Amino acid sequence: MGEPLADGYTSELCLLAAPWIASLAAVLERGVMLLFDYGLPRAQYYHPDRSSGTLTCHFKHRAHFNPLIQVGVQDITAWVDFTRVALAGHSAGLDLMGFCTQAGFLLGAGIDELLGEAGDVTVQARLAGEARRLLMPGEMGEAFKLLALGRGIEPPLIGFRHQDLRHSL
Repeated sequence: MGEPLADGYTSELCLLAAPWIASLAAVLERGVMLLFDYGLPRAQYYHPDRSSGTLTCHFKHRAHFNPLIQVGVQDITAWVDFTRVALAGHSAGLDLMGFCTQAGFLLGAGIDELLGEAGDVTVQARLAGEARRLLMPGEMGEAFKLLALGRGIEPPLIGFRHQDLRHSL
């Protein structure tokens, strides 16, 4: 990771990412895996400002950071180190075909065109509101990332035509 982490730094580490990707690669003769999740490239994931990691708990629409309370009834999440996943793909013989934000991918895939095709103005307004949550930076548009790993497919993939963040991995 480059420099050592500061004393007291806490974070999550998924040791099963490489075997999981390898198991998928073992059965993928030709195709693309699209992996959507909350996450960051390694340099941002282990940034000094994130010294408490990314683990977050949700209970009754409230977020907190103690996984040892409400055991069995709360949701516990942690973000993905997308650099780890990309390296696992490379080790498994897969091509890194793209990395971008969810907003970048959806715009590249033509979500704006699909919204414009909805004939009814009421339906268009409802769909536009739903799309805002998927696209806006303060919502899911920037927090969710998409990584594409594949084999036997000619790039580029249309979803990555507006944004390519592979260099950040």
